[in-house]
Amino acid sequence: MSTQRPSQLSLFDPPAPPATPRSAPTPEAAPTPAPRLPRPTGATRELRLAGHVVGYALRRARRRTIGFTVDTDGLRVSAPRWVTIAEIDAALREKGDWIVRKLAEARERARRLEAARIDWRDGASVPFLGEDVIIVIDPRAATLPGAAVLHSAEATLPGVPRLTLRLGLPPSARAEQIRDAVQSWLQRQARRVFDERCRLYAERLAVRVTRLKLSSAATQWGSASADGSVRLNWRLIHFAMPVIDYVVAHELAHLREMNHSARFWNVVRSVLPGFEQARDVLRDPDLPQL
Repeated sequence: MSTQRPSQLSLFDPPAPPATPRSAPTPEAAPTPAPRLPRPTGATRELRLAGHVVGYALRRARRRTIGFTVDTDGLRVSAPRWVTIAEIDAALREKGDWIVRKLAEARERARRLEAARIDWRDGASVPFLGEDVIIVIDPRAATLPGAAVLHSAEATLPGVPRLTLRLGLPPSARAEQIRDAVQSWLQRQARRVFDERCRLYAERLAVRVTRLKLSSAATQWGSASADGSVRLNWRLIHFAMPVIDYVVAHELAHLREMNHSARFWNVVRSVLPGFEQARDVLRDPDLPQL
C-alpha cells in the first residue's frame, strides 16, 4: 500500500491570492465553503469535485482498476495496492461530474423513498418475503422489550394477510420504537436467509464467499469483490424468494466474471434459468438498481 507524503495534504488548499500594491489595498472576501455531500462511514480522505467537497472511504483490493461505489452513504473507492493516492484522486477528478451527479441522484431517490415510507403504528403492513405482514403491538409477545414474534394463521379470509408480527412493546410505543423493532427483526431474517442462499449458490457456482455483509444502500441491491466479499441490501427481504435468489446468484456470478458480459449472464443462467423475470421486478425506477 502506498504511503501518502505530508506534502500531499495541502493539494486541495485554495491558491494564494495575487499580491496587491500596498498603495491600493483591496478587501478580500472570505472564501465560500464548498457544499458537502454525504460522507461514508470510515471516510479517510476528501477532495473537491465539481464544486462540492466529497469525502470517500478507500479500500485496497485485489483488482486491476480503480472502482467507485456511490450511494446515499457517500463515495467508496476500491483500488489496487500499487496505485498511489495521487493517482486515485486524479481518477476521481476525471469522473467528478459523474460522481457528484450520482450522489445527487442517490439523495433524491432516498428522499422519494422516505416520502413513501411505512406509517409505523399498530396495524400497519410491511412486506416480508413477498407477503404482507401486519404489525401488532402486544406487550405479552415476549419478555424482552422490542422483541418480535412472527405468527402464521393456517386459514384466513381471501385478501386477509396470514402473517402477523407481534412486537413486545407498550401500547404507547412511538413510531420510532416500532420501526426500529420491525427493522431489527427484518435484518435478522435477512441475515438468516442470505446466509442460506449464499451457501446454496456458492456451491452451485463453485465459488467461495469469504464475507457477507448487510447493506443499507439506496442505489444498489448488492455488490461483490474479487476477494469474495459480498454485500446484500437487507431490504431484499421484502421480496419473494425468486428475487432474492436472482440477486444472490447475480453477485456470486461476479466472483467468476467481474463484468456484465455475455459470459457473465451465461453464468447466472446456468444456476437460475429464466432469471429475467426476477430482474424485471427490480427495474422499478424508484427502487435501487443493480
